[in-house]
Amino acid sequence: MTEPAAHATPADAVRGSWVLRSPPAIRPYLQLSRYDRPVGFWLLGLPCIIGLALARAQTGFVANDALLGLLFAIGAIAMRGAGCTYNDILDRKIDAKVARTALRPLPSGAVTTKQAWAWLLIQCGIGLGVLLCLPDFAKLVALGAIPMVALYPLMKRITWWPQVWLGLTFNWGVLVAAASVRGSIETPDLVLYAGLVLWTLGYDTIYAIQDLEDDALVGVKSTARRFGSAVRPAVSVIYAACIILCAAAGYLAGDVMGIIVTLPFALHLVQQAIRTDAAKGALALVLFRANRDAGVLLFAGWAFIAAPF
Repeated sequence: MTEPAAHATPADAVRGSWVLRSPPAIRPYLQLSRYDRPVGFWLLGLPCIIGLALARAQTGFVANDALLGLLFAIGAIAMRGAGCTYNDILDRKIDAKVARTALRPLPSGAVTTKQAWAWLLIQCGIGLGVLLCLPDFAKLVALGAIPMVALYPLMKRITWWPQVWLGLTFNWGVLVAAASVRGSIETPDLVLYAGLVLWTLGYDTIYAIQDLEDDALVGVKSTARRFGSAVRPAVSVIYAACIILCAAAGYLAGDVMGIIVTLPFALHLVQQAIRTDAAKGALALVLFRANRDAGVLLFAGWAFIAAPF
């Protein structure tokens, strides 16, 4: 028997997620925001706190940093949810043709487009509340991400490199964190931003392996399709450049110790690159999700340097 649209489970959702046990009336909205795929919240929020730790590497954390961290977490949840909702509104016709996304709320009919727009505005309102709590310069920096968020869903239609655009967007929090901490953006912050853009390029290329066949059928472009059978060496080069830049940012902010504490993150990326296989979509999802742990390792390293002890 076909599963009713209101109870449809997207193919890439976490099995056994609490979203599946939520009331049917709100479940499609939680799915629109990807609450059943929480790794995206981590991958948007982690650059913020990684940037915060890097900015504090020389001076050490202060009490207000806990509030900043909380604001970044709330903002990441609200704006990732808003971004996913917006993406699904624009991609609803494409999603209906792709096996992994056909059961998402809009193509499955669980919510209407009008309802999705209303939910988008609610989440943007929460994001605006977070924005208003930031220092003035950080507000201006944060607003700079809006054009990138708005244009991202279009990138897969016009370029083979939408993952680069996603990287520029998802890691903007590094610059917001720097602006919040010291009211300026300095060289280590820019180097880290560049490194994490490459991190996203790498992990989202791995993620896109799942959709190689479907994307080819519907004409959606991605770096996974661009690299083809050479996706493993391509990811290896991308991750190598990411590691070099992150180590350089650590050195600029924390001398040799700033390099040393990036090693666990580097080793995590190395094993991802080694295991990447264009023929294994299920493994690609596992490797993609593991980037939550990679980001936590990078944060933990620089947080160790900034810790007040």
